[in-house]
Order: sequence, then structure tokens, then C-alpha cells
Amino acid sequence: MTIPQSPTTEDIVAALRNADAVQYGEFELSHGGTSAYYIDKYLFETDPKCLQIIASAFADRINETTLAGVALGAVPLVAVTSTVAGQPYVVVRKKAKKYGTGNRIEGRLNEDEEVVVLEDIATTGTSAVEAVNALRDVGATVERVFVVVDRQEGAREQLESNNVEMEALVTATDLLVDDENV
Repeated sequence: MTIPQSPTTEDIVAALRNADAVQYGEFELSHGGTSAYYIDKYLFETDPKCLQIIASAFADRINETTLAGVALGAVPLVAVTSTVAGQPYVVVRKKAKKYGTGNRIEGRLNEDEEVVVLEDIATTGTSAVEAVNALRDVGATVERVFVVVDRQEGAREQLESNNVEMEALVTATDLLVDDENV
């Protein structure tokens, strides 16, 4: 698979499917609900070609801004996207660590700095909102969250209610349409 310069929705869907990241069955989701399909972020984030396509697609959408990834799931996304886009990044922990520096935000971040949060899969949007709030608490300006897959289960609405625009590379509809496994 060659890496397209400006990946399309179709390129990203194909990359996710080629990485076997879309699975079918009965799955419990992190928010407690169940689903007939699952998007395995660890399969697509550990597949070099898929990760390159995703990073390239994110980089196409990023202006000169600092990136942020939520630990642990979005760290590969933000690290590779940072390299492709040539932009710095920070990592947002779910809570401050109790050792070392005790930071919740890892990396260099200046007050009033514009930050775009990268997220793997958005379902309810809770983890993205928590990351946005943690960044805002230290003085960052966060108005956008980019996600690989929007499961279309309320994340966009929750982010909008927190004055954050969400942009997804693909939606569940994009990913599941024309899939003979559905």
C-alpha cells in the first residue's frame, strides 16, 4: 500500500480495514454500552502504513498549532502527526502523576497557546472534553478536536456544548457502509 499525499475518506477507511481494526461481534465499550462492531485502536495505531495515512490526513488539517494527545491511546497518533506536520505536541494524562514532576500535561506548553487535541475514537466525547478542560486549566486555547473515527454516539454534541469543534477523518457510517461483514 502506498501512502497517499492527501488521504481521502476512502483511503482512511481502506487503511483501517486493511489493519483489521474493524471487528464484528458483541463488544462492551468503555462508557459501559455495547456494540455490534468494534474499532481496535491498537491495531490501527500499531500498523505503520495505517498510522502514516492517518497522520498525513491530520497534518493536512493542521495549521501552525501545538498538538495534544490523550494518554495512552492517542500518543502514537500525536507523535507521528507531529513529525509529519512539523509541529510540537504535548500529552494529556487522565490525571496528574504522583511521582517525578507530578504533571498532568507532559511537554512544553505556553499560556494562551493554541492547541488541537487528537483523539483515536470518539463515542461520547468524555475523554476529549476532559483533555480539553485540562489544557484550558493551564491556560491553553482549545477550540478543535480531531478524531480518527466518530462513532456518531454523541461526542460531537458534547464537544460543541463545551465550545469545541470536532472534525472526524471518518464516521461510523463511512466505515460500515459497503462492508460485507455488516
